[in-house]
Amino acid sequence: MTTLPPPATELSADEARRLALRAQGFLGAPDRRAGVRGVLRHLGAVQLDTISVLARSHELIPYARLGAVGRRTVEDAYWKDTHAFEYWSHAACILPIEEWPHFAFRRRAYRNRPHWNHHLPDGDYDRVVKQLRAEGPLTATDLGGAKRTSEWWDWSGTKVAVERALMYGEVVCVERRGWKRVYDLAERAVPAALLHDDLDDTECLRRLVRLAGQSLGVGTRADIADYHRLKAEQVDAVIADSGLVPVTVQGWGRPAWADPAALETTPRGRHRTTLLSPFDSLVWERARTERIFGFTHRLEAYVPKQKRVHGYFAMPVLAGGRLVGRVDPAREGRTLVARQVTLDGPRAAPAVAQALVEAASWVDCTDVRVERVDAPDLREPLTAELTRLLA
Repeated sequence: MTTLPPPATELSADEARRLALRAQGFLGAPDRRAGVRGVLRHLGAVQLDTISVLARSHELIPYARLGAVGRRTVEDAYWKDTHAFEYWSHAACILPIEEWPHFAFRRRAYRNRPHWNHHLPDGDYDRVVKQLRAEGPLTATDLGGAKRTSEWWDWSGTKVAVERALMYGEVVCVERRGWKRVYDLAERAVPAALLHDDLDDTECLRRLVRLAGQSLGVGTRADIADYHRLKAEQVDAVIADSGLVPVTVQGWGRPAWADPAALETTPRGRHRTTLLSPFDSLVWERARTERIFGFTHRLEAYVPKQKRVHGYFAMPVLAGGRLVGRVDPAREGRTLVARQVTLDGPRAAPAVAQALVEAASWVDCTDVRVERVDAPDLREPLTAELTRLLA
């Protein structure tokens, strides 16, 4: 492990929080000219997920930063004219197309897993690639079927083959159609100048560590590793040469690194008030969210209903640079339903009401109904503020 110089900068916990907010696009005026593509490049990764309540998570990410951007605009920004590709990063993520070369280390790692060869019938892989070459872009259904049975996990040989080709980098997901991946050959979908695995693992890791640091503003080794799901030892091997600088953050109790450009100016500007997807990169890592915001959040979609505390898809509410509550949303016709609301005191009511009304407008709802507020005495101030905003 490389010996690092001692930290030259000490940050307060509040300074670190503001650095993180600005790096994630929640502090200061958003770059509306760059739009959704600008958000993607700024964050470096936008996580995908199957759950859709108000909208899917990859739509909620730009909405949270830019406001009511059209959902068709979001999809076009990701997929039209090859500005992005889908690959394994923090999880299944949309990534800027220019980062294709820097995931060569991961494609190589997948190719070097010989045990995978035992799970695929002979000829399926070559058949899928040949069919895509002749007929693509295609979904797994177009290729011959995604499942062997009705069980969600029981992939067909065709689906296994095309997903393996995606992981190897021979195939790319070029869009989502009805939430199905649409596959094509990488040689057609990725610009020729980027279509290579020339960078060695060290170059790839150095780039991704630096990008993670820039997207976080400031982070511990665990924060930085988690952003693109790197191993701790991979981060250790390159962080001294990544361009990030060591800092200490009061109360964190562990070493941290920051983007030097972020340290040059004091974070200031307008704070965004919004609902956040649980898969938003501001809050996707639980330990970091607790450390920075003092806010414990768990996705309860996969928790049995009777054991849920905050609801199926409880969305944190960001206001004034703080996480001030949670909303578990649903839709009934043109009514946004807040099935369960948690408020961090009465002062949070106006912000939560504002976030609900804006979200309702974005998804073409004309009314908001609150079903349950965890603290009953806070129901009246919340509903009063909603009535005022909807009048």
